[in-house]
Amino acid sequence: MRCSQLIRLDPQHAARAGSSQPQPWRRGLAAARRRQYAVQASANAAAVIFAHNHPSGVAQPSQSDELLTRNLKEALSLIEVKVLDHFIVAGHQAISFAERGLL
Repeated sequence: MRCSQLIRLDPQHAARAGSSQPQPWRRGLAAARRRQYAVQASANAAAVIFAHNHPSGVAQPSQSDELLTRNLKEALSLIEVKVLDHFIVAGHQAISFAERGLL
């Protein structure tokens, strides 16, 4: 099963208590609902980091991963929450959107 993680950070970029929000990732879950979840869950955060796994074992971002990240970044900017990174983990590999210039 694919799972996502949202880590809320304070203004000094320290993780807020109880900030980790593991969520099952269902293929049928609309992007609008994911965006709404991210905005609600990010309340009172200065910044966030997203992460999710790829059960396929391939740590490459898909087009939908990139699109969703752009949409979330745009939505969160409206409430002045910065997206610092989005990680994809697959097996023993992980990639960073920030390191790849995808943010």
